[in-house]
Formats: sequence, structure tokens, C-alpha cells
Amino acid sequence: MPFQPHAKGVTAQIRLTPGARRTGFLGTMPIADDRTALKAGVSAPPEDGKANKELLKMMAREWKLPKSSLQIIAGETSRQKTILIETGDGAGLLARLKGWLQAQED
Repeated sequence: MPFQPHAKGVTAQIRLTPGARRTGFLGTMPIADDRTALKAGVSAPPEDGKANKELLKMMAREWKLPKSSLQIIAGETSRQKTILIETGDGAGLLARLKGWLQAQED
């Protein structure tokens, strides 16, 4: 599961491909410790934080969240990123994201 509860909300594990043909989520993939990450691609290049900005914008749009609630807490310069989604209702958001993921896999 790419989503985990966090004291401030929910974290999401992301494997980012900058310079992709299109911006969007591309499925899931296994990562270390039997965890899963969401694969995402953005058309922006990996320079001056452009790819990271496009990733956060895409995530906010896809999940209908304010962009200000998303921040990269690990992997700023890496393809493997941990994104914190700050919310007052972490359990509700976690359930919503799990439902979103299930719909993507169907």
C-alpha cells in the first residue's frame, strides 16, 4: 500500500519519472520492505524543482486537495519520494485514497 497514516495526515510513496510523455499516475510498483509506491510521470524536466512542482500540482488535482496540503518530506532530489498530505482527518483521507487506488486498479 503506497499510503500510510502519519501524525499530520497521510504519506504517499511515489516513484517519479520526470520528462515523461504525459503527466499522470502510471500504476504501482513494489519497493523495499514489502511496500508499494505509486508510479507517476510528469512532462517537466528534473531541473530547478520543476518536476516536483508538477507532481504536487497533479496530485492535488487528481485527489481534489489544496496544493498547499502537499509537501515532499523525503526524496526531494530522488525519483523515490515521500509526500505528506496534511489534513485534519487522516483516517478519512486514508480511506478515500485507498478507494481511489482500488478504482485505478479495476
